[in-house]
Amino acid sequence: MTTVAAYAAPAAKAPLERTTIERREVGTYDVLIDIKFAGICHSDIHQAREGWGEAIFPMVPGHEIAGVVSEVGPGVTKFAVGDRVGVGCMVDSCRECENCRAGEEQYCTGSGMVGTYNAVGKDGEPTYGGYSQKIVVDENYVLRIPDGLSLDVAAPLLCAGITTYAPLTHWNAGPGKKVAVLGMGGLGHMAVKLAHALGAEVTVLSQSLRKKDDGLKLGADHYYATSDPATFEQLAGTFDLIVSTVSAPLDFGAYLGLLRTDGVLVNVGAPEEPISLNLFSLIGGRKTLAGSMIGGIRQTQEMLDFCAAHGIGAEIELIGAAEINEAYERVLNSDVRYRFVIDTATI
Repeated sequence: MTTVAAYAAPAAKAPLERTTIERREVGTYDVLIDIKFAGICHSDIHQAREGWGEAIFPMVPGHEIAGVVSEVGPGVTKFAVGDRVGVGCMVDSCRECENCRAGEEQYCTGSGMVGTYNAVGKDGEPTYGGYSQKIVVDENYVLRIPDGLSLDVAAPLLCAGITTYAPLTHWNAGPGKKVAVLGMGGLGHMAVKLAHALGAEVTVLSQSLRKKDDGLKLGADHYYATSDPATFEQLAGTFDLIVSTVSAPLDFGAYLGLLRTDGVLVNVGAPEEPISLNLFSLIGGRKTLAGSMIGGIRQTQEMLDFCAAHGIGAEIELIGAAEINEAYERVLNSDVRYRFVIDTATI
C-alpha cells in the first residue's frame, strides 16, 4: 500500500480537510497515475453532502482526473510511464454483461459500474477519487489525453465533456439540427462547445442573459432567458433536441413545449428532488423525455480525440486545494465560469 495526501469529507456536509489515504499496490494490469489536476463537479457536492442518498465516509471526491503515468504493472499493454492520461467517473465494471461487452460500461448490469469514489471496489475497499496526489486504476478504465489538450482544461472533459458528448452524438446533433442547451454552467458550457463543433444550430436557454456574451463566444447561435415568459411563446415547437444540464427541478411541461414533433428532451443534470409531469406534454407531438449518464470508455476516448481535433477544452478557474470548500459554495451560487480545477500539487 502507498500512503498519499488527499482532501476528504470526513462526514456528510462536513467541510473537506487534508488527510492521507492508502492506495493499493500496482497490480499486474494496473496503472499508477500522478494526478496533476482534478475538476470539481456538481456531483461531488451532491455526494459529499448526501444529496443523492447515503454515502461512504470519509469521502475523497473527484472524477475529473488528469495526470501522468508513473508506474505500470507487468501485464499493462496500453500505457507506459510518462503517458498523459485521464480517469473519469468509473474505475471498474463487471466486464461480462451485455452492456460492458458493447462498450457501455456505465450501464453495467452485472456487478454495476464501480464509481471512482463513493463506491466499493471488487477488493471490498472503498474507492477514493481525484482530490489526491496519486491513484491506481486498471488500464482498461484509463483514458489517453491527446497531446493537443492541456491537462488542466482536459480534466473536466472526463465528466462534463463525456456527459454532454454522449447524448449529443446519440441523438445525432449535427448539421441541420436545432439543439438547445438548458443551463450555462460546468456541463452547459461544454454542451455548447461540443454541439457547435458537431455542426448543430445551438441555442442557450438560461435563467438570465447574464452569460449571453460568453455563450455566443463559446459557439451558441442564440441565447434566451427562461425567466422571460415570451421565450416559451417565441420558441414553441423549435428544437430537435434539448440537453438539460440543470440539477434543480424544472417545469418539464414548459420545456417539452419547445420541442418539434419527435423531439427529445434529455436530462444529464440530476436534481435531488423527484419531478412531476403531465403526460399530455409528451403525447402531443410524440416527444421523448430521456436521460443519459456519462459514456463508456471507448466513447470517452472518442470524445477526448474529438476535443483535441477541434481545440476544445473546458473554461476553468484553477484553484489550490485549500480553496475547495469555498469553491463548493461558489458552485452552489453559480459563481464559477465554468469549472473549478484543483492544482493537485497544492494538496
